[in-house]
Amino acid sequence: MDNEVMETHAMHLLNEYLVLGCGCIAQAVLSRGVLGGIVTINVGFAMAVVTAIYVTGGVSGGHINPAVSLAMCVFGRMRWYKLPFYVGAQFLGAFVGSATIFGVYYDGLMSFAGGKLIITGENATAFIFATYPAPYLSLANAFADQVLSTMFLLMVVFAIFDSRNLGVPRGLEPVVVGLLIIALSSSLGLNCGCAMNPARDLSPRLFTALAGWGFEVFTVGNNFWWIPVVGPLLGGILGGFIYVLFIEIHHPNAHPDFEEEQSENNKPEKYELSVIM
Repeated sequence: MDNEVMETHAMHLLNEYLVLGCGCIAQAVLSRGVLGGIVTINVGFAMAVVTAIYVTGGVSGGHINPAVSLAMCVFGRMRWYKLPFYVGAQFLGAFVGSATIFGVYYDGLMSFAGGKLIITGENATAFIFATYPAPYLSLANAFADQVLSTMFLLMVVFAIFDSRNLGVPRGLEPVVVGLLIIALSSSLGLNCGCAMNPARDLSPRLFTALAGWGFEVFTVGNNFWWIPVVGPLLGGILGGFIYVLFIEIHHPNAHPDFEEEQSENNKPEKYELSVIM
């Protein structure tokens, strides 16, 4: 696939994912919980990923997370030359998606707190777009949170697309990824929103800085902004390493005919179908 096509599809995926995912948060926040809550947010974000993969997964592989794309390259699941195109498109798509949500809910944002765009407090709206730490959270704890959650993410993604493991019926991989997101966001979302995706967090944060919330979005929480960027990248590589070291290399040798059949059925595109929030 040519680089321009890869970039276009990755951008479309992040745009759709952010619009639907952050739209769930916007609906819950701007209605003050009347039309949504933690359940609709967790399920809605997961379903946003599922729908995005089904739209273009067969063409571009469904990449919406730089941490996953990087881990795929590190462990030979994707060619390195694709990485800068995917990552650039992921960040651009997330920015466009944030702008779309801002436009759709502009009137609601303006009426929510008397026209003020607030970053922290009971009338805050910045967290509709990016993640922010809980008041009690230290930077060290936040970093460990993001590394751990993304580590689990990549371990399961590697398992899903490992042809010698139990596997997932072809065509249902996006559904299983969606269920994984629900599990992670329901169990590891308290500290700092379970971002696990540098593009999903940094691009919307930059958009809010330019759209009226101000550049304080980068300094609140003791300059928390870099945690959801660096933590997932490290966690993704760690998760892939753990899976390869403790699971993948211990698979028993299969019969040659079985290996040939699996090789034919599992083309590179299946390995590259790797997505998450």
